Amino acid sequence: MNSGTNGLNVSNLAYVEALFEAYQRDSKSVPEEWQHYFATQSNGDTWPNRRDLGPGFPARSIFSPPAGQVFEEETPIDQVKLADFQNRVEQLVRNYRVRGHYLAKIDPLELPRFSPQELSPEYFGFTQEEMNLTLGGLMDKLRTTYTRSIGVEYMHIDDIELRRWLQRRMEGSENRLALTRPEQLRILRRLTDATLFEEFIRKKFIGAKSFSLEGCESLIPLLDLTIEKAADQKVKEIIFGMAHRGRLNVLANIMSKSYRQIFREFADKDAEHYRGRGDVKYHLGHSCDWQTSLGKKVHLSLCFNPSHLEFVNPVAMGRVRAKQDRVADTDRDGSMVILIHGDAAFAGEGVVQESLNLSELPGYRVGGVLHVIVNNQIGFTTSPKESRSGAYCTDIAKMLQSPIFHVNGEDPEAVAQVVRLAMDFRSQFKRDVFIDMYGYRRLGHNETDEPSFTQPLLYRAIERRKPVREGYLEHLLKLGGVTREEADALVEERKAFLEKELTESTSENYRPPPEKQLGIWSRSSFVGGHEQSVKDVDTAVPAERIATLMNALTRIPEGFKPHPKIVKFLEARREMSRGMQPFDWAAGEALAWASLAVEGYSVRLSGQDCHRGTFSQRHAVLHDVDGDQTWCPLQNLGVSQAPVEIINSPLSETSVLGFDYGYSLECPDGLVMWEAQFGDFVNVAQVIIDQFIVSAEDKWRRLSGLVMLLPHGFEGQGPEHSSARLERFLALAAEDNIQVAYPTTPAQYFHLLRRQVMRAWRKPLVVMTPKSLLRHAEAVSVMSDLAQSGFQRIIPDRNPPSKVRRIVLCSGKVFYDLDKQRLTQRREDVAIIRLEQLYPLSLRLLEQTVSPYNDETPVFWVQEEPENMGAWRFLRAQLGERLFNRF
Repeated sequence: MNSGTNGLNVSNLAYVEALFEAYQRDSKSVPEEWQHYFATQSNGDTWPNRRDLGPGFPARSIFSPPAGQVFEEETPIDQVKLADFQNRVEQLVRNYRVRGHYLAKIDPLELPRFSPQELSPEYFGFTQEEMNLTLGGLMDKLRTTYTRSIGVEYMHIDDIELRRWLQRRMEGSENRLALTRPEQLRILRRLTDATLFEEFIRKKFIGAKSFSLEGCESLIPLLDLTIEKAADQKVKEIIFGMAHRGRLNVLANIMSKSYRQIFREFADKDAEHYRGRGDVKYHLGHSCDWQTSLGKKVHLSLCFNPSHLEFVNPVAMGRVRAKQDRVADTDRDGSMVILIHGDAAFAGEGVVQESLNLSELPGYRVGGVLHVIVNNQIGFTTSPKESRSGAYCTDIAKMLQSPIFHVNGEDPEAVAQVVRLAMDFRSQFKRDVFIDMYGYRRLGHNETDEPSFTQPLLYRAIERRKPVREGYLEHLLKLGGVTREEADALVEERKAFLEKELTESTSENYRPPPEKQLGIWSRSSFVGGHEQSVKDVDTAVPAERIATLMNALTRIPEGFKPHPKIVKFLEARREMSRGMQPFDWAAGEALAWASLAVEGYSVRLSGQDCHRGTFSQRHAVLHDVDGDQTWCPLQNLGVSQAPVEIINSPLSETSVLGFDYGYSLECPDGLVMWEAQFGDFVNVAQVIIDQFIVSAEDKWRRLSGLVMLLPHGFEGQGPEHSSARLERFLALAAEDNIQVAYPTTPAQYFHLLRRQVMRAWRKPLVVMTPKSLLRHAEAVSVMSDLAQSGFQRIIPDRNPPSKVRRIVLCSGKVFYDLDKQRLTQRREDVAIIRLEQLYPLSLRLLEQTVSPYNDETPVFWVQEEPENMGAWRFLRAQLGERLFNRF
């Protein structure tokens, strides 16, 4: 034995490691001085510190003697130097795990990138002798794992289990997937399909916009491999959301949309068929059944999408959540979301961050979204240095505990590796995962642009690139996995197919495929169109059932201790059930939901603070004052009731409204609601309203029964807390595309919500909900109002028509102000008529309501909103400058 620097007797490495293993089994079994040494070096549990090296880099290997040499039995080891050497090795390995992606060859254009100096052995002072004897193999492993065609960001993940899982998978395989010949041929075929489709469109439809995929053709094999992998993981349905770059290619080569239909749309052969729809071919969606190579089936749906790029993200997520909830898939295994982004939009659109924030929230979780960024390295004409502040467009994704894979799109086998790795991670941990596939945009933003006007150097580099297919074919030819003859035959076969489809598309006998409702809508009797085409329904609920439900809504479990004010709240509701108090607004709402739930209709409400209600009126979810328990009476009405979800949303309008709209697309037979904290906040979600909610039936023939609850009323709280922008919704109203209601009593609200589900007509419903009326002494209803009547579009006045000398029309809260003044002045000559449903406006019903009055009786419209807000201008357009001059 020889003495080390701390006075301990140090043997060779084998002796030290044997001693450490004995220390791990029983620390008292080793000499006291060694106990102290192991305990002070790396906390004693992982000496030498193997924790960060991971399974691909055994710590033992860096201490092993060079090949052909052995340690002498008494070789002295300086413990201080050993610890220092080990520490430098660990830092080097960690730096590659953290920052190796900067050295990865992910950019096919090989544009200049940042190169950290701390990824070189020299930075840590390693000598050439150390490199030759001990570190050479380690550096090779680090470089092949982290700096080839795949760059990975994952060390921002806090959960060590997730990091170790990724390390084992990547370092164990050196981040490379060995493909079989059939798999390589499948990739080649998919690249051929993608490449020839783009070339064919460009040659046959000169000057037409198609938003070509050229430069990122690897997206098609990427999606192909993803679907195959998803099927192996028991996924039965995939919802896609994507913008227009490469969308036609995806429609043709992934979604199985008929080529002849696509070609016919380019030729505009069926213009009459699409009259009035106002959308373009690269916005359209499609659905199909995919059969995998092993015979499994997966249903694919590509969401319709406007040019507002990323706003489809929450819509797609909401659709999948509804599908999962419908079949009680709480493990979130049976369906998944794939979102395909552009690099500039992913970095630039705020809805991306909002949607990512939903990923781990209980009311919005879908089991992990696969995000695919088609990285063109440009946004229209804007370069990355002008469009983002970070190194990558995916930097915002680091807000999640998820890996980000940057991959060179010109290396299809590297793409295959990240697909398998990403899908396995998603399946294992039910988290979002990101594939940032680097490519380029061979043409301009669209085919009519000249990109070299603004990016001359970039497009000089792009012009020198051969198509991805050619590069991959050369790779396969070198491997001997395919012959040139096989590849050429594949091209000729595909060209012949495209020509045949083009010829068929011009046939006079061709008919566009019939449009029909898909999925669950195809099995229902729900309809759109005009309101007058459907019958009203009886929404009354027997008084006995109302009393029973009201009692159920006041029950709390034994031992549960609500807040003292909630106790009084529940006592008041018990009195309502006995007829001792009238029903207030919140009671009418709760009874509407409860009655629907026991009748088999699911109920979902999400929004900011909607458990309690913005104005402390709802209290749908109760909290124990002595613990963390909660109780939702609406979920405990009976064993056979339908699900009820009341969800506090994040402080977001755009993504949450988009999510709930998407949810409504897959839940036609349930009540799906979104509530704004204040009605004004709906401003922030205007894109979802304009591009989806009010226009989807016309553009895409898609129905929705979404309800938007928007607190509205001018009550001295300032401009940000007053107006739900009633005028905007009325300006968007056309051809009975939405419903706009401003109810004035709890019973009206009760019947309105029930009618929304029970009627066969499916249209989005916008409700101006109250604030001060929530506790207004006159804004109440009695049992008979709920048990014997239905929703009234117009509420007539109670005064005898013979005495009336003036008719006042109004909606909402202002009725109570007018009525109070009328009572104060004891005026019986004024009739106040309430328009409870502003759109669709029934002129026939309005005429019937005013017909008992003398034809000369003047009519006035009264509103609390300014003249350029509210309903006035809409009604003036509907009824003329002088009201009722058409009557």
